[in-house]
Amino acid sequence: MRARKMHADEVDHDVPLVHRLIATQFPQWADLPVEPFDSSGTDNAIYRLGQDMAVRLPRRGTAGDKDLRWLPRLAPLLPVPVPVPLGEGRPAEGYPFSWSVFGWLDGVNPSPETLTAPELLTKDLAEFVTAFRRIDLPDGPPGYRGGPLSLLDAPMRIALDDSRGLVDTDAVTAAWEADLKTPEWAGPPVWIHADLMPGNLLVVQGRLSAVIDFGTVGVGDPSCDLIVAWNLLPAAVRDDFRAALQVDDATWARGRGRALAIALIALPYYLNTNPVFAANARHVINEVLADH
Repeated sequence: MRARKMHADEVDHDVPLVHRLIATQFPQWADLPVEPFDSSGTDNAIYRLGQDMAVRLPRRGTAGDKDLRWLPRLAPLLPVPVPVPLGEGRPAEGYPFSWSVFGWLDGVNPSPETLTAPELLTKDLAEFVTAFRRIDLPDGPPGYRGGPLSLLDAPMRIALDDSRGLVDTDAVTAAWEADLKTPEWAGPPVWIHADLMPGNLLVVQGRLSAVIDFGTVGVGDPSCDLIVAWNLLPAAVRDDFRAALQVDDATWARGRGRALAIALIALPYYLNTNPVFAANARHVINEVLADH
């Protein structure tokens, strides 16, 4: 049985394929069991390899591999564990993309409804973002969505049309246009994860235990890493997160606008193929509208 697809151009992938890829390219792991891992991730399909490893297959050709280059350099500078690349696979067995093997990280994805220690998680996330901003590695690539907020305006207009009947598009339009008027980032670009979604975070006993999926990593507007304030953190601790990061009004508004844009663009696209992602998108839209 093949895994559920999220994209029209997504390639086929399943357990037998992973077994064949491992057997031919990493024969030392050929006898380990392979199990599909139910993930809400949109770029990569994840398969568990034995107890200690994960195989990551890009779902389509748009998935990048920046993390393979940068993770070994970033890991020592960050306060929580991040994935450790163990092997890079080549296209083979009918699978057309490069793929990778990482060390397994324990934890579960948090959700706004299941947080057990939001104050402590807020502290952990602020420490992670602060550490990222302080990274001083040269030649950082442009971070995904790390440019001006205005670059999201065209896809937002399309998403507004596609979301009629799903959300209050008049209210969303007003909120978006308000944040879009915010001055752009005028400082030097900083290192950003650029995709701090709940599906890219792991928690153990309510505390941040790891951050995963660094395919969007790079340098850009620091507002990119504020999206977690609306996609995960409850309103009661949102100001604590902002204060810990010493965020000015304009950067906060751009972060809120980015969170709204990501959510609205995702909602109609993943409505029927990724219910977890779509539910979080609705949550973000409600939180942002409440903020406004």
